[in-house]
Amino acid sequence: MSQYTQPQPGFTAPSPARNGLGTAALVLGIIGIIFGVIPFLFWIGTILGLLALILGLVGRGRAKRGEATNKGTATAGTVLGLLALIASVVIGIVTVMAVDEAVDEINKSVENTAPKDTTTGGQDGAAKEKGNALAADETSVYDDDVRVTVSAPEPYTPGEFAVGHTKGNKAYQVTITIENAGKEKYDANLVTVDARAGKDGVTAEQIFDDKAGAGFEGTILPGKKATVTFAFDAPADAKNLTVEVSPGFDYDASHWELTV
Repeated sequence: MSQYTQPQPGFTAPSPARNGLGTAALVLGIIGIIFGVIPFLFWIGTILGLLALILGLVGRGRAKRGEATNKGTATAGTVLGLLALIASVVIGIVTVMAVDEAVDEINKSVENTAPKDTTTGGQDGAAKEKGNALAADETSVYDDDVRVTVSAPEPYTPGEFAVGHTKGNKAYQVTITIENAGKEKYDANLVTVDARAGKDGVTAEQIFDDKAGAGFEGTILPGKKATVTFAFDAPADAKNLTVEVSPGFDYDASHWELTV
């Protein structure tokens, strides 16, 4: 006689608890808060806090459905994730403001320590108030206290054997003074002087004779000056003369707009 066993109705094995998200949220929330309060690393706290918040909410949902047993851990992870977000945002704002303030202070410090002068010329020799062109007898001051002044032009009569003068043109002379108000010797051998004339800005040839054209030579000691007369050839109808002086290779050229 065979034995028959009737199956037991309605019994299934319970599913294992899915607690991983709640635990991950707690860990990420703690680490997120740590990074969130560190300047320049707050952005890591933002990312970790956001992840902790999302995982914590999902973990709480599982706990409510009976799929997880660590509702308290998931809730703690959610709260810590939110706190990490808030802390990182606050520290981020404070960090940005501190950096902006530091940059402003550095800019102000640089501006306050930049060389200044009380004449028309700027620290690099460019005029401040006249569109980068100086007027007669105005001075261009350089950052090493080399000072260049050009006088108003005066009619000039070239010598019999003058070079650079064209018959029918007019000649003008200007006096250029270089003062070394600095503390180091100044080499005047590298000074270059050029000129243009008239509304078309044609080149005004430099005139060389026994009275003009020798140029600057030698060294100017601190506290001393050197003065040289230059003569230029200009078209007869020219109404202005633009003189350009460059004190050397390391200097910006300065310009004087002169009326003839």
